[in-house]
Amino acid sequence: MLLLGVDTGGTFTDFVLYDNGRLRIHKVLSTPAAPERAILQGIDELGLSERLHALHLVHGSTVATNAALEGKGVRTVYIGNRGLRDLLTLGRQARAELYNLQPLPVPPPVPAELCVETGGRLAADGSVVEELGADDLAALQRTIARLAPRAVAINLLYSWRDDRFERAIAAALPPALFISRSSEVLPEIREYERGIATWLNAWVGPLVEGYLQRLSAALPQARLAVMQSSGETVAAPQAGRQAVRMLLSGPAGGLVGARFVAAQAGRQQLLTFDMGGTSTDVALIDGALRLTNEGRIGPWPVAVAQVDMHTIGAGGGSLAWIDGGGLLQVGPQSAGADPGPACYGRGGSAATVTDANLVLGRLLPEAFLGGGMRLDAAAAREAVARLGAQLGLGLEETATGIIRLADEHMARALRVMSVQRGVDPRRLTLVSFGGAGGLHVCALAQSLGMRQALVPVHAGVLSALGMLAAPRGRQLSRTVTGLLADIDPALLERHFGELSQEGSTALAAEGIAAHQLQLQRSLDLRYRGQSYTLNIPWSDVAGASAAFHLAHHSRFGHRLDLPVELVNVRLAATASPLALALAPAPRQEGEAMGQATLYGIGSEATVWARERLAAGQVLDGPALITEQVATTYLAPGWRCRVDGVGNLVLDYRGV
Repeated sequence: MLLLGVDTGGTFTDFVLYDNGRLRIHKVLSTPAAPERAILQGIDELGLSERLHALHLVHGSTVATNAALEGKGVRTVYIGNRGLRDLLTLGRQARAELYNLQPLPVPPPVPAELCVETGGRLAADGSVVEELGADDLAALQRTIARLAPRAVAINLLYSWRDDRFERAIAAALPPALFISRSSEVLPEIREYERGIATWLNAWVGPLVEGYLQRLSAALPQARLAVMQSSGETVAAPQAGRQAVRMLLSGPAGGLVGARFVAAQAGRQQLLTFDMGGTSTDVALIDGALRLTNEGRIGPWPVAVAQVDMHTIGAGGGSLAWIDGGGLLQVGPQSAGADPGPACYGRGGSAATVTDANLVLGRLLPEAFLGGGMRLDAAAAREAVARLGAQLGLGLEETATGIIRLADEHMARALRVMSVQRGVDPRRLTLVSFGGAGGLHVCALAQSLGMRQALVPVHAGVLSALGMLAAPRGRQLSRTVTGLLADIDPALLERHFGELSQEGSTALAAEGIAAHQLQLQRSLDLRYRGQSYTLNIPWSDVAGASAAFHLAHHSRFGHRLDLPVELVNVRLAATASPLALALAPAPRQEGEAMGQATLYGIGSEATVWARERLAAGQVLDGPALITEQVATTYLAPGWRCRVDGVGNLVLDYRGV
């Protein structure tokens, strides 16, 4: 079997091919208007077009993410109970700017004319307050015919207790519609968060489903799977109906890849940053991936399970610009893949972080993409000089300013995931990946006082590698409320059993038998009177209660003498990932390729080809380590050791 991991990014589409124990990597420019074109191009350039029958492709898609962020979902009708048509518009009534007395109006998620009311209302205890009659269903049918949507989101009160009314509405609607039921998408308490997740799933679902159908049609013999935001994969035929679970598809692959590769170097406590062309994703890994149900996409909460990360608009393609006060700014706007940075020679004229790195000598024009794409150094210098003229600064000074601002944006994001959570980053290893990450890893580690860093093997395509290292699985949940001490353990066993059956059924469709699954049970707990929860592994009532008190003290610095309340039960059902092993690094030490002059460095930097570095080889900064899809800048005072599989293990020894 040929294993192919594909990560579609804002600038590049990355490929990692695992063929009989050998890894091959590849990059092509993304085609945002039709992402499948770049994938098909890469498959052809890798020589796989005649071997599709043996191809297992695992894909990280940005279709759902881009549609949500750009507001380009399909026409969607929202159905709620009578009197609650404005539920998504009102939200939590939290203001983005607390002290702004005249905030700009924010458009509602669903326009008022597409919000529909009906019967079928339940009380908090599950009793029926208002029946759903035949007249209600007939009225809905007429309204849907008049509004002519492509998708419908159904979100009735307390549907997580009893979903019969939502099922009846879905059955009465035309089968050609893309229908999302809240009781299926997120059967949990909190009607607003459940409603937003259901609407997002309906809003972008037809786009994701259509895209996957086009890709599957173009690769009819291949097996196709998609990465979920929680770090597990799902077969493509099932993924289209779960679009809301793909909003962090690509970044989740990066974290799986970082954890997999760092484990080869004996590192488990990681602070990661994935710097691509458009954005940087930051996360904390302590053994296992951390999941959250409090994520966001744009202005909306996303309460489905996803990797816990922080994303900022700082990447290699981030634009440098001057604000109204005459100050230099970097990002969040990006040059993207088309036209891209000025140095790409595709018509871009504005200075970017990539252009600044090229001006400072940290990128070698002839070595970009392994020599497959020569950078236009003159265009980069012209773009940066034009910006510098407006600031009254020289060429290199302007480039240095761009890099320092980008570094500070990323350092601030790293502090959000570590220092602001009470975690000392100095005890962690900074793991850098993404096409641009290696150029900034030393500066970011120093800004956080960190003395250890890791640039994984194949760091420029680590998200695509992570697609292959990811397990197949599902994250399942349902609300079960009550004081933990009063809950009958047999009741919890029944709920866990039903979730286990649901996961087994879904994964059986992918050819995974029930005995191949690993099941992890957990509870969402809180003190009585609190709004938010902590997720605690389930053992027994006493053990879960004690673990919650400890977790609360660790996270918030105190514990309360209050009863512990159960909110949700959760089950992670996963199967082992595809067999994957990293090849050992060469044994014979490679020789330097030459020297490079870097601005602001007293001595010349030695240039090394990463694929020629041997296991155990030691390099001292300043140095540039080039590879097919990325460059690592080893700053003065840093030493690099190559481990057994080719990871670059960095240690700061002082200047």
